[in-house]
Amino acid sequence: MKKNNNFLSSLNILSFAGVSPYKLKPNEKYMNKKQLLHFQKILESWKNKINKKIDNTVIYTKDETSNFPDPVDRATQEEEFNLELRNRDRERKLIKKIEMTLKKLDNKNFGYCDCCAIEIGLKRLEAQPIANLCIDCKTLAEIRAKQIAR
Repeated sequence: MKKNNNFLSSLNILSFAGVSPYKLKPNEKYMNKKQLLHFQKILESWKNKINKKIDNTVIYTKDETSNFPDPVDRATQEEEFNLELRNRDRERKLIKKIEMTLKKLDNKNFGYCDCCAIEIGLKRLEAQPIANLCIDCKTLAEIRAKQIAR
């Protein structure tokens, strides 16, 4: 089975979207039309790439299904398929987040913290396009989560 070495870092997200990091011009308004288009292209490219991976997994699973006579080989194949299915499930959840972010983009709510409504920032959004909290609110949320987990 193919190994999944295709972890989607922020640089990969920008590169397969065919965009360079956004160059902010002096006195440029935050989340103007040009910036919104930049992030729309990133999000749609990311979503399409994930959908292709999901489709390829379905095809691969159908093509590679074998009824091995050896129970160990059969168990190994089952485990590989289960791992792939768990990965695809995570990717489907990610697609839902991307779709929610695209709706925010359409409604002109993109780029602002859901908690305190301040600007999230272009660099943070390029690193994590589905970010919905500013760095301060995200840090506080992580601290709260750690405290609850104790």
